[in-house]
Amino acid sequence: MGISKSPRTTLALACIACHKGAMSRLDLVIQRLLAQRACIEQAVRLVRDLPGPILELGLGNGRSYDHLRERCPGRAIFVFDRELASHPASRPEVALFIQGDFRDTLPTAGARIGAPAAIAHCDIGSHDPVKSRAMGVTIAPLVVPLMAPSGIVLGDQPMPHPALRRFELPEGAAPGSYHIYQVVSP
Repeated sequence: MGISKSPRTTLALACIACHKGAMSRLDLVIQRLLAQRACIEQAVRLVRDLPGPILELGLGNGRSYDHLRERCPGRAIFVFDRELASHPASRPEVALFIQGDFRDTLPTAGARIGAPAAIAHCDIGSHDPVKSRAMGVTIAPLVVPLMAPSGIVLGDQPMPHPALRRFELPEGAAPGSYHIYQVVSP
């Protein structure tokens, strides 16, 4: 399933391609954001008929939270982060914000969430690629028990786990820029 490309998306992909591997930090951010949006759109389509809340790990400025909120009206979105520092227009309800380190909050979140999650969006990377990759490995076994069978886990870091089957990236997502998985057994 592909996404339709807007003129802006086509232009951004062309700009990225013209560098032939040598990418500025701005181009890398654009590439990641295009992949993030394409993967979120695919995840929303895949879980259309699957009940359950959404987990947003890493609120940051709240852009992906806002996008998920727009695309999934009526679904509760539980947000996990160390602090609530997003743009005021992109903040979850206080009851849906779970503050603290993922390694501390995820193991006990099941009761608060109340139902298996349909989507877990894990935007957990930092400026340190080694620590970022390690965080993906660390949180995968903490996220899987919170997920519904056939739920979708996506994020900016690889999350290897035997219960997660890697999905091919959708059109508009450059290889390695984002990762998407389906839960095959929680």
